[in-house]
Amino acid sequence: MKPNAILPENRSVYIPALIVITAYVAAQMLSDISSLRIILFFGLSMDAGTFIYPITFTLRDLVHKLMGIKAARILILACAVINLFMAFFFWFVSILPADPSVGAQTEFAKVLSPVWRIILASIFAEVISELIDTEVYRLWMKKVTTKKQWSRVLASNGVSIPIDSILFAFIAFAGQMPLAVVWSIVLSNVIVKFATTFVSLPLIYAVPERVD
Repeated sequence: MKPNAILPENRSVYIPALIVITAYVAAQMLSDISSLRIILFFGLSMDAGTFIYPITFTLRDLVHKLMGIKAARILILACAVINLFMAFFFWFVSILPADPSVGAQTEFAKVLSPVWRIILASIFAEVISELIDTEVYRLWMKKVTTKKQWSRVLASNGVSIPIDSILFAFIAFAGQMPLAVVWSIVLSNVIVKFATTFVSLPLIYAVPERVD
């Protein structure tokens, strides 16, 4: 098999790869939906999606480890398309007339009708930061070490997390919220995402390295 082929020769990785990919897509979708709500967490403003989104960086690393860089890139772009379609579908459903026999059902639109600036900011930040995460992960393995697997996760997440947080906060909220609030969102995002990274570090040892 060619080194850049998507599917590895070792078929024993297919089931763990399927589980990791499914978890990645689910976490992406849940984080984009919950990002529509801005909350206070220990006095800091943050989007609620921050509670689940950080795990996608480590899950991406697992896909990279199992399936290679091409599969990781395809997954990132595919998730962006899925999230965009999800937002369009929620918008479409929210503008359809409600069945009068069951009431106006305005709660659906209030909760799930997309705020397009936030949705687009989220998708853009996800794609850029996770593609950067992919490149840092690759370069770390190529230029630094393939051992100490935890180090590749810390290195890639250490670069991509601040980029993701800054891009999302400023694209989504700059000009609509005070600058102090925007930076508060950045700070809270970075803190929670790094905390999640440290907690999820052992996951990198849960799957085998791709061997062609």
